[in-house]
Amino acid sequence: MKFPESWLREHVQVEADSAALAATLTAIGLEVEAAETLGGELPGVVVAEILSAERHPEADRLQICQVSLGQGEPVQIVCGAPNARAGLKAPLATVGSELPGGMKIKPAKLRGVESFGMLCSAKELGVDADASGLMELPADAPVGQPLSAFLGLPDTQLELKLTPNRADCFSVRGIAFDVAAALNSRVNPFEIPAVPATHDKTLPVTLSAGADCPRYFGRLIEGVDPNVESPVWMAERLRRCGVRPISFLVDVTQYVMLEIGQPMHAFDADKLHGPIGVRRARDGESLKLLDEREVKVDPQFLLITDADRPVALGGVMGGWDTRVTDATTRVFLEAAHFAPDSIIGRARKLGMHTDASHRFERGVDPTLPEQAIERATQLIVQIAGGAPGPLTRTELGEHLPKPTEVSLRRDRLKRILGLSVADEEVTRILQALGMSAEVTSTGWTVMSPSRRFDIAIEEDLIEEVARVHGYDRIPMSAPTGEVPPSPHPENRIPVAAYRQQLAARDYFEAVCFAFVDEDLLRTWGMQQPMVKLANPLASDMGIMRPSLLPGLVEALKRNRHRQQDRVRLFELGRVFAPDTSGAAGALTLETPRIAAVACGTALAEQWSQSDREVDFYDLKGDVESLLALAGQVGEVEFRVSSTAWLHPGRSAEVWRDAACLGVVGHLHPQLVKALDLDDEVLVFELDLEPARQRALPWAGDISKFPSVRRDLAVVVKQDLDWASLETCLRNTLGGLLKDVFVFDQYQGKGLEPGCKSLAMGLILQDQSRTLAEQDIENEVARAVAALSEQCGASLRS
Repeated sequence: MKFPESWLREHVQVEADSAALAATLTAIGLEVEAAETLGGELPGVVVAEILSAERHPEADRLQICQVSLGQGEPVQIVCGAPNARAGLKAPLATVGSELPGGMKIKPAKLRGVESFGMLCSAKELGVDADASGLMELPADAPVGQPLSAFLGLPDTQLELKLTPNRADCFSVRGIAFDVAAALNSRVNPFEIPAVPATHDKTLPVTLSAGADCPRYFGRLIEGVDPNVESPVWMAERLRRCGVRPISFLVDVTQYVMLEIGQPMHAFDADKLHGPIGVRRARDGESLKLLDEREVKVDPQFLLITDADRPVALGGVMGGWDTRVTDATTRVFLEAAHFAPDSIIGRARKLGMHTDASHRFERGVDPTLPEQAIERATQLIVQIAGGAPGPLTRTELGEHLPKPTEVSLRRDRLKRILGLSVADEEVTRILQALGMSAEVTSTGWTVMSPSRRFDIAIEEDLIEEVARVHGYDRIPMSAPTGEVPPSPHPENRIPVAAYRQQLAARDYFEAVCFAFVDEDLLRTWGMQQPMVKLANPLASDMGIMRPSLLPGLVEALKRNRHRQQDRVRLFELGRVFAPDTSGAAGALTLETPRIAAVACGTALAEQWSQSDREVDFYDLKGDVESLLALAGQVGEVEFRVSSTAWLHPGRSAEVWRDAACLGVVGHLHPQLVKALDLDDEVLVFELDLEPARQRALPWAGDISKFPSVRRDLAVVVKQDLDWASLETCLRNTLGGLLKDVFVFDQYQGKGLEPGCKSLAMGLILQDQSRTLAEQDIENEVARAVAALSEQCGASLRS
């Protein structure tokens, strides 16, 4: 938002100079991005009139001008501006004057012709960036008057970097309220009297868009002088706001928008043929806009219609066919309230950005349309004449925004800010911002003004008090340096231990997106209920991941495609699933997990042993090393997995206490092929929380009696897993069995087809005595009998 300081000071009287005013605006959250001084005092620069302009005999681009200063003899000026002509009024820098850029004006001789001064462009005077020619002044500009007095110079152009919630500050009047509150002043009264109608002609208006456009004001003005130019004060204010003057009727609507914040539009009434309407667009409708672009619209857009013919794009831009021109004498003024939701994104969808859409998207005061029509009518009649008709008011009262009442508690204000603000100061700040504040026993009941769409809860009011009272007045407390201890429960393993363990086993940690492609999950065969994003970052990131493995395998794939033969990655993160429990407020279940992927050789290339591809038992060993951190290895069982995306017979589920912790194994060959991988890929994934649980450590006696080892070799069916044998032995021998392990496996000659031989070691020990040979034999016999009965095992002969 650009505006001249002089215009702001018309609405609020403050003693602060330009620098202090800019600093105050920044301090209250209206950041001043730039502050540029326009024009300076410009001593010696006056309004002049060119009496004659003749071509220079020695230069085609130069003209010899006779210029009047209002009194005395005309002065001769050699000028190269393309718009220099007889009758033009323009600024003249007289001999001895100095321009803002440091140029001193002296008598000069150009191609043999003397020149006594310089006719100036706006850029040379520092009042605008236009350097295309002389600055053209209006025909009624008083010749000989100092230019600074005529243009109101010097002035300061301020540019604010506004946050999206402060739509009320897209006008000079809106900024004035904040300045008044911050500098303990009051906004000057701004009465806009109703302009009496001098005829009874109106255009009927119908609102068919409901809450999207609940208020519409219009007025028909006849007999407007089409040849009038915008007065210099209006044109200059528009320029200093960064708006190029176009024509008087257009300039008036821009001026009113910048002054009070209400976008409006002027139609050529002679080009309107029927009642005005506001409705949603229909599929296939098109409209030619003021920028001469033909756009196609859909039902998301609002249209202003004339006898159901689209003539403007509501809240965005007017139409070409009904625009005002230099021949317009009958004008229909429009000012409407459009709900932000009905305008947001519409201009961007058409690849454009307009001042109107920028304001309506953020919220415009719904009480402004009537003021805007009256103000614009006042200016048009005052400057261009004309006969105004009655004001047309059309409203849908049930859809108009209602004022918001918010309570502010005194104790809450003190606790949030860390200081006490006097009740009188709080009341002053709120009232200066245009709010109605009623003091109560606990604080204030505040009614926000209709222009403040961002005041909805108590914290909004606390923010208003804080920024106006001064952020620099809020006490700062330095950190003490004390770091509170972060206790780690002994019955849970720290997450960092899992990272260290996998890093020590030659894995690299990866951090993948928590969003995945639905097509990728379909390739994996993951069909469980998933959490879909309503507004994904990209089309391939529309699902919250139900597993860490798809993202990890994609990372492995990218590494393989970049000539990395041996890849080992792990990740700790959360997976997501819809909550079906029906608990209040719960929408998504988040489960922490740890997962890893590996391919290539089991060990990095080295001289001491030959290469070997990583296999199931390598990954199983990695899983066991993680579970060993919590002392769970002896309590964990590996069962055959039926997971569709894992290799049947080369994968397993990890169970503990009748609960499945996760899976480990080879990816299914069909999935590997579908993912465009040419090597076998091994994976594991575990739920982290149950894996972290462990029994509290306790001290126990170490047996003083020796342990005994006995080896058994049994023949079992080929498909019988070791976990079944181990469970049978531990259940049979109880506390005497301190450890059991496999040290050999044999298949082949001497065994029946479909069988295998397993050699295992049993470690027996008692806490209270030395085991006798008979005791050992009895225990071994019990073990053999149990294996035979429960697992169909027989001793190998």
